Amino acid sequence: MRHKDPELMKKIRTYIGEFYIEHDRTPSTTEIAKYFGIARSTSQNYLVAMNERGLLSYQGGRLVVDKMDKLRTDRQQAPLVGSVPCGELTYEEENVECVTTLPTAIFGDGPFYILHASGDSMEDEGIEDGDLVVIRQEPDPKEGDLVIALDEENRNTLKKYGGKDRKTRKVILEYCNKAVYGDKKILVKHLVCQGVVSHIIKKR
Repeated sequence: MRHKDPELMKKIRTYIGEFYIEHDRTPSTTEIAKYFGIARSTSQNYLVAMNERGLLSYQGGRLVVDKMDKLRTDRQQAPLVGSVPCGELTYEEENVECVTTLPTAIFGDGPFYILHASGDSMEDEGIEDGDLVVIRQEPDPKEGDLVIALDEENRNTLKKYGGKDRKTRKVILEYCNKAVYGDKKILVKHLVCQGVVSHIIKKR
């Protein structure tokens, strides 16, 4: 079997889990193929490879739901707390819209919260206006992480953590849409991180 992209395997597994939660069934190979823009045969080949690696159970040409029961039982709460700008900084307004649950089999351990993405500055990282962004509460991000950060006036934004600027020694928060913003960045004296992006749930 030809080499399979591990990142696409991960995305397929996430999609199957989210589809199962929403529809109470697993998606067909045709639905998987359509969602990812691949051939149906490619979708089947990926499912076979994922079954061989123990990432899911694919038997008799269909996904087996039994091994996904944990998605329903092993879950944790995550509040949806309004929006975060993927653009210019705005004043933070936490407004809990609802509380949902996330399966740990897909999202791992939290604690988490969820935000609506607003703006276009993170499109190179696959985050578009209207997407839901799952945030793991983590005050100490690694360089390169996508973070929810505050400036010194308690304004929040979603940007890539770029480490420290050599000249000013300030913290770098990078825009990730070169076509629109070029190499634009935000410099802050201190990094106050409210969390690191864990998963992106694409808008329909």
